[in-house]
Amino acid sequence: MASKGFTTADVPDQSGKCFIVTGANTGIGFELASALAARRARVLLACRDEAKAEAAMSLIRQKTFGADLAFLPLDLADLESVRRAAGLASREPRIDVLINNAGVQGPTLRYTAQGFEQTFGVNHLGCFGFTALMLPKLVQTPRSRIVVTSSGQHRGAKIEWDDLNAHKSYKWLPRYAASKLANLLFVFELDRRLRAAGAPVTAIACHPGLVGSNLARGSWWGDMAMTMIGLLFAKPAMGAWGALNAATGEIKPGGYYGPMGLSGLRGPSGESVPSGEARDPQAAKRLWDVSVAMTGIDPGLPPVNRLD
Repeated sequence: MASKGFTTADVPDQSGKCFIVTGANTGIGFELASALAARRARVLLACRDEAKAEAAMSLIRQKTFGADLAFLPLDLADLESVRRAAGLASREPRIDVLINNAGVQGPTLRYTAQGFEQTFGVNHLGCFGFTALMLPKLVQTPRSRIVVTSSGQHRGAKIEWDDLNAHKSYKWLPRYAASKLANLLFVFELDRRLRAAGAPVTAIACHPGLVGSNLARGSWWGDMAMTMIGLLFAKPAMGAWGALNAATGEIKPGGYYGPMGLSGLRGPSGESVPSGEARDPQAAKRLWDVSVAMTGIDPGLPPVNRLD
């Protein structure tokens, strides 16, 4: 890794490797798919909309002739779609890296196909379920990685354990922050369990910093704010550096990577420090158990008694 931090220029050749990128048709996900394809990786663009995925692949092929790309239909708001996508992806000869990039937020309370509050349902439960279902395939590929995208907004967040489906109240920004805390609790618990089981899979977390994207689509002032953020802080290409670092760089298992400049808001990627709440093993185990119960999907990794 470059001494001044990791950028797209530091991504090594990925010939022969296969990546899954969720939410790859736009924003940071598109930049991830584009950068990996340029380094000769096979990239599965896991998206809801085939037309948008095809348009994204066309743009990538304009920049990288002969890019090895494929559309993987995946709607993280529907666990049946998650199961189908995992089945299709598992037919690949190998999966080297799963990058859980997709995320949603918004001012309107919505529910997933299974009746979960959508922000928690997509950002955490969909990620949890898809990762769990892909584990058997990832285990078959030595030195494979699972990357989970969180956010600096996880700091100070609180998971509403008694109201996960927002039947009592819904405030969209706190719900988004809680889902990003859940992402970190999950990946750190996953790391502990993978290492205890001796599995040849590495779990890593990342964050993009403050990036102007279409995450707040559906809100006119959200769109305006994202435009200003893109001008003042970082565009999606820079926001992808943390995930690229986690997916392809020299990393520590169970690490957390993202921008090192402006208090973690922008710049080349390096090691970041998560909040104390994100490192709480009791909360992580609770979330794991709740996630298995809600999704009906069990990663099959026993809890760890010795916490390190």
